[in-house]
Amino acid sequence: MFLRLARYAPIAAVCLAVSAPAFAGPDDFGPGTLIPDYGQIATVNMTTPLPEGAIFQVTFDSAARSEADGLNRTLTSAARFLNMHVANGVAAENLRLAVVIHGGAVHDVTIDAAGANADLIATLQAHGVRLIVCGQSAAYQDVGRDDLLSGVEMALSAMTAHALLQQDGYTLNPF
Repeated sequence: MFLRLARYAPIAAVCLAVSAPAFAGPDDFGPGTLIPDYGQIATVNMTTPLPEGAIFQVTFDSAARSEADGLNRTLTSAARFLNMHVANGVAAENLRLAVVIHGGAVHDVTIDAAGANADLIATLQAHGVRLIVCGQSAAYQDVGRDDLLSGVEMALSAMTAHALLQQDGYTLNPF
């Protein structure tokens, strides 16, 4: 039986060699060209190419506050979204993003508590990303309009912000 199995060893070796690129890890991620300091990306051999002239209008939802001195995961995801699409031929002006912030994440965009997120926020805003705080969460967290970083918007609620963005043609990123 061993001899019969040994006959298939070369085929198995070829299969493993061909599939090796599918095994990617953290070392396969690097900086994007649009926002090199945030939102690292990996090269992907796509079987579904992006359509020429694609336009993306996407909202992200952020409720979880970042760890102490850490970056807000949703904000880094927005940077990654920009980086990976630009790296794959989508014009930066065809990428319109908004991040709706509620719950404990409201503190990640305040003057006093933004910490490591302040530079990321300024960088995202420089690339046209809208940051919209839920007014209801802000009130619950005792955060006023004057507590927010420059350029961060205040909406009536996260629900309202998402509804209005959807009416403007934005889709919700579920990740």
